[in-house]
Amino acid sequence: MSHRERNGTERPGDTPPEDAELRPAAAPGRGPLDLSLLRTFLAVHRTGSFTAAARLLSLSQPTVTSQIRTLERRLDRELFARGPRGTAPTPYADELAAQVAGPIDELAAVADQGPGGARPAPQPVHLAGPAEFLSVSALPALAPLIGEGVRLQITLGLTDELLDALRAGHHDLVVATYRPRGRALLSVPLSDEEFVLVASPDWARRIDREALATDGPGALRGVPMVMYAEDLPIARRYWRHVFGRRLTGEAAVTVPDLRGVLAAVTAGAGLGVLPAYLCRAELASGALVALLEPEDPPINTAYLVRRPGTPDNPHVTLVHDRLLGAMRDW
Repeated sequence: MSHRERNGTERPGDTPPEDAELRPAAAPGRGPLDLSLLRTFLAVHRTGSFTAAARLLSLSQPTVTSQIRTLERRLDRELFARGPRGTAPTPYADELAAQVAGPIDELAAVADQGPGGARPAPQPVHLAGPAEFLSVSALPALAPLIGEGVRLQITLGLTDELLDALRAGHHDLVVATYRPRGRALLSVPLSDEEFVLVASPDWARRIDREALATDGPGALRGVPMVMYAEDLPIARRYWRHVFGRRLTGEAAVTVPDLRGVLAAVTAGAGLGVLPAYLCRAELASGALVALLEPEDPPINTAYLVRRPGTPDNPHVTLVHDRLLGAMRDW
């Protein structure tokens, strides 16, 4: 809500004067605030979305919107501004969230306790990311946690879609191929993917690799390309970074899973550009050959992303920390 009608006029959200004292517990002359309003406010602030907050609280979106408007009227402050990537809090809302988060979380922890004060079993951890990385690197690293009672629900997909779903509250953690912008999500570097130009030994024998190193990709003319997508995104980046040239041509095989690219290239379908972690075993065994070994290979950094201030699930923290701890092995 970037603007709101008051007394027949529109006014943008503003911030309190520096000497104004924030008093979320009560509005002058109107009695104490309903805790349910503050709880809804905190959910919207944390998720960055009215829709995600509604899902988190098991409320309808109109109910969440109505409660936020009621709270804004009570406080006589605008709390959120709508943007293309969700709901952005005003500075006043940030200060209010910092003041009420601790007490509301403590009350929620008491309310969530079962008989005898026992805490309910943690919910499954919803982890999302690229199919290849999760399958080859992340899931083996997380396997020991299953014996500790951690449950995982895995979603595979592209970064843009997964980050949108994270903002909407569908996931707990996302492995992203780039660092998301803005304050709505927290990210830390997870791994550096080094890309390698590879082919089967048979194709490698046909390619003049010395000419490739000195004269560039002309030495690859006539070699079929096995690629991840029709627009050749990974290979185009490799060509630009290593050869300083624009990649032209079409792929002979297109498969939207790098494991499929690996299988086809290993079987002799042509050349491909793959992350080193995915083809390390094939390179070591000789099933694949690295056609070049540039001093400065192209690298892409993967990030582990979560929403700030989400309700505490200790298993989310376990998965988060285990993935970061496994970085050195990748």
